[in-house]
Amino acid sequence: MTDTAAELSADDRKLVTLARAARARAGSPAGAAVRDETGRTYAGADVALPSLTLDCVALAVAQAAAAGAEFIDALAIVGPGGAGDTAPAVDMGCHTVIRADAAGALLGVDRDG
Repeated sequence: MTDTAAELSADDRKLVTLARAARARAGSPAGAAVRDETGRTYAGADVALPSLTLDCVALAVAQAAAAGAEFIDALAIVGPGGAGDTAPAVDMGCHTVIRADAAGALLGVDRDG
């Protein structure tokens, strides 16, 4: 099911904002943010170094896991077409994926992961 921006909760809108900010800070094409079972949030952007390449979702999930998160409640991905590999978040039980374009306009919400 696809929600409209008006139907997103304040917490979900915050995830989109955090993903946009991570993307902008890094000058990256994509950013992601996740929320864990306690409500803590983690954000990341695509990383492309000569010796290291990380997807924004993988980075945000890795930060959550390293901080002790046991479950990902929701994921927001911001970038061209809302692209991003959701597998790392799904591995941690995520069932809500929010996709937005680079400007933060909502492209869709998948409440089934």
